Amino acid sequence: MKDKIIEKASELFLKLGFKSVTMDDIACEMCISKKTIYKYFCNKEILIEESTRMVHEQVTEIINSIVAKNYNAIKENFEIRQMFKETFQSTDASPLYQLKKHYPDIYRRILDLEIKECKTCFENNISKGISEGLYRENIEIEHYADFYYALVFNINENTKSENEARKIELLALEYHTRAMATQTGIQELEKQLNIILQQENL
Repeated sequence: MKDKIIEKASELFLKLGFKSVTMDDIACEMCISKKTIYKYFCNKEILIEESTRMVHEQVTEIINSIVAKNYNAIKENFEIRQMFKETFQSTDASPLYQLKKHYPDIYRRILDLEIKECKTCFENNISKGISEGLYRENIEIEHYADFYYALVFNINENTKSENEARKIELLALEYHTRAMATQTGIQELEKQLNIILQQENL
């Protein structure tokens, strides 16, 4: 039951907002009593923290599954972006923005989990792109990963609308890729951008 409560709470928090969803809302959605929720979670903040950890773990698993498909480095980044778009497509407000504004302590703790994993993911992608001839060989990998991390998280922290955040993130991904790409990499980037353009015009 505890895992089911976390799963439903995560869904509602991401869809409707961390602040607006109440324990009553969660109980009503699950057709259980609020007392049952409080049996496992003494307050809403504890439930939010558990929910954000579960979402973090799910996102990490999905990213690892995409990496395991062994796409080229540029396509890999676009596939990960598409995954985030699909995961949060029903969300009006950016989850990170909400956490930062309404639950700053939880936000800082989840950010600590994200930082190391995201930077490692970015660094591995850059190393892969260099080996594939898609990124330039003289890139300072750690610094470029830091630059991209700062861009992406600044967008999510400070953009209220999830849809707007996704649009700006695409520009950041293009900016990040062009800064590193060889001529072959530019061709692959343009290919991925054209795929997105075709999808949006359907």
